[in-house]
Amino acid sequence: MDLGLDGNRFALTSMPLKRYLPWLVIACFLGLFFFCPLLHILWQAWDWKSLSDGLPQLGSLAGSTLWFTFYQAVLSTALTLLVGLPGAYIFAHFEFTGRKLLHSLTAVPFMLPTVVVAAGFNALLGPKGWVNLLLMQFLHLSNPPITFLHSLAAILLAHVFYNTTILLRVVGSTWSRLDPRLGQAARMLGANRMGSFWKVELRMLLPSILAASLLVFLFDFSSFGVIMLLGGPTFATLEVEIYIQGLQMLNLPVAAVLSVIQLVCTLVFSFVYTRLASRTQAGSLPSPHPLRKPRSAGERLFLGGMLTMMGLLFILPLLALPVRSLVRFDPGLGQGSLSTVGLTLDYYRELFINRQGSLFYVPPILALRNSLTYSILTLLISLVLGYPLAARLSKPGQLERLLDPLLMLPLGASAVTLGLGYIVSFNQPPVKFLASPWLVPMAHSAIALPFIIRSLQPALAAIPPGYRQAATMLGASPIQSWLKVEWPVIRRAVLAAGTFAFTISLGEFGATSILARPGYPTLPLAIFRFLSQPGAMNYGQAMAMSTILMLITTLSILVIEQVRVPGYDFL
Repeated sequence: MDLGLDGNRFALTSMPLKRYLPWLVIACFLGLFFFCPLLHILWQAWDWKSLSDGLPQLGSLAGSTLWFTFYQAVLSTALTLLVGLPGAYIFAHFEFTGRKLLHSLTAVPFMLPTVVVAAGFNALLGPKGWVNLLLMQFLHLSNPPITFLHSLAAILLAHVFYNTTILLRVVGSTWSRLDPRLGQAARMLGANRMGSFWKVELRMLLPSILAASLLVFLFDFSSFGVIMLLGGPTFATLEVEIYIQGLQMLNLPVAAVLSVIQLVCTLVFSFVYTRLASRTQAGSLPSPHPLRKPRSAGERLFLGGMLTMMGLLFILPLLALPVRSLVRFDPGLGQGSLSTVGLTLDYYRELFINRQGSLFYVPPILALRNSLTYSILTLLISLVLGYPLAARLSKPGQLERLLDPLLMLPLGASAVTLGLGYIVSFNQPPVKFLASPWLVPMAHSAIALPFIIRSLQPALAAIPPGYRQAATMLGASPIQSWLKVEWPVIRRAVLAAGTFAFTISLGEFGATSILARPGYPTLPLAIFRFLSQPGAMNYGQAMAMSTILMLITTLSILVIEQVRVPGYDFL
């Protein structure tokens, strides 16, 4: 009897430890690498002694920057809706050749590093891009006729390029599950096709449209790389101004106040989005209705026009990049003459060479090695930390439901703010390891962790508890039970989640631009430096590096799309 009581007592005491251990580990990690840096930023914001002299200037700067941040985000979201809603309609209703491939390719821009997007639009519409070169050749001009870079149009177009896939996925998923008989019933009662859409379909789609629009707005509001690389010095959002004040002006109190303003805004938007998204879960809707071929001439014209527009928007910038990396224009004969064109692999060969022989120069191929190393470390760290917690969240209790929202906070935090917080937090004892190369993968892991947890949680929840119990009753050890029962079910989700973390780390630019040591640059930082320097060879090498990064990212996204499991979506 005593042994039984001791056994029960042991079970009761070991069970809480097994339940709480993942939370303790993740609390230590996020406490050190997320909350501690943010709290240091908040503390800097309360340095009134440093702020008192420049308070009027700070108010003017914060007001104008916040206004432009809202302004460009609203415009970008409106343009994304104009492109994304018709696109969501065709993917939700029509069957056409290449539909699955195009649907997968529309996911690529969402995960592309900002430097690659900037390089792609530079190769297409920049002063040395294909459009300007062709116009200069055929119109016999000596200067590029199109000024695209460092303009508001460049910012808006890049945001549409990035975020249209959110509308295609979120709204398209809901649209494909709407019962077509509802519209048919409305038309039988006298409504025309447009009236049926406005009175029936739009009302049912409205929660999804609002949720997707708010998510697009959130990404546009916190945009950094697009503004920095395509907007130029004329435009500054809160994110860019934080970077300028903290890293260039060395004005940490002002940067901290701007960080607090952005953090409050993004957390409010994230909270509203979470509430909207909870009402638009696809699982509560019926299965997707069968797709059909376009029937009328109007439908065929609409489908053809949308596919052409989407091809121009998504394919041309991505296609212009590798082609431009393989073409050289003789600078002695003028960059604007197509008669000087020639195919070359010189830009790729130069990635391996340090012609200056400088100890302070890092060849681009080493930057690629650094990026791959950081990405692999991020993948391992985030999986090791995220898997046990995803397992706990797959069977949520009161504790899990209470703490779950805290895990999503890294999604609403600025990467630049996080990097700035690392500089403040880890540059003094007892955690003085700002110069450590481990800091970059730790920052990347904090950013990727919410995606890992959200990717694994549905797959783990889909495993019936009876499977594990049956394996245990048949004599399987916990390790054997996991290998024989759980792993076959979740391996596709683990592959997708790991690929996602790898891709996020590979293209991360905001925090890395602050934390990476000069001797250990990543590939996005190398691309940014080469794009900022004059010369045809520097430009060509930037195109070559961007092409390599684009190919790796595209392959990663295609892997994610191929191994998707029920309940999993990269959004």
